[in-house]
Amino acid sequence: MSKTVIALNGASWEGGIAHISEAPQQGMITLRGDLTAAAVIKAATGATGQEMPAQGKAQCAGEKGICWMSPDEVLVLCPYAEIDKTLAKIKADLGDTHSLAVDVSDARALFVVQGPNAREVMAKLAPVNLHPATFTPGKFRRTRMAQVPAAFWMQGEDAFHVICFRSNAQYMFDLLKTAAQPGSEVGYFAAS
Repeated sequence: MSKTVIALNGASWEGGIAHISEAPQQGMITLRGDLTAAAVIKAATGATGQEMPAQGKAQCAGEKGICWMSPDEVLVLCPYAEIDKTLAKIKADLGDTHSLAVDVSDARALFVVQGPNAREVMAKLAPVNLHPATFTPGKFRRTRMAQVPAAFWMQGEDAFHVICFRSNAQYMFDLLKTAAQPGSEVGYFAAS
């Protein structure tokens, strides 16, 4: 039996204005359906212990969470070792409700951008208003970062979690490193 590994084997870089690292394996389950349906809410919240997020939000604590992806989709986060158990629970809670729940863990890469200039690094790459008064911890966006479809959320004041397709992992890592080069501070948010 083969052992699964993350895309870049835990790559990490801290030579610039923010620390960039590939996160450890993370369980990720795409759940699609009517997000107002009781069974869908129960499936997502019961699997994570988190509240159902509002539009543009992520409810995360540790390795568990729910991220709002679109009007009919959330991303359920769970420990990687518990994917099968979590997916089975979600499907049981859904019953015959019109929905879809799929393990996408190994099809995605997860990065952490951390440090006092993390917001600047992200603002260089995504067409999103990242002003501290607008984009706060718990906010979530699905967007593009340069040429890559991605999604990200703030876990804390100085930490962003970035998800992209596994096939784009090296490109995303290099992109984040380039945006975090030493001396590349813009200072826009410091003046705000």
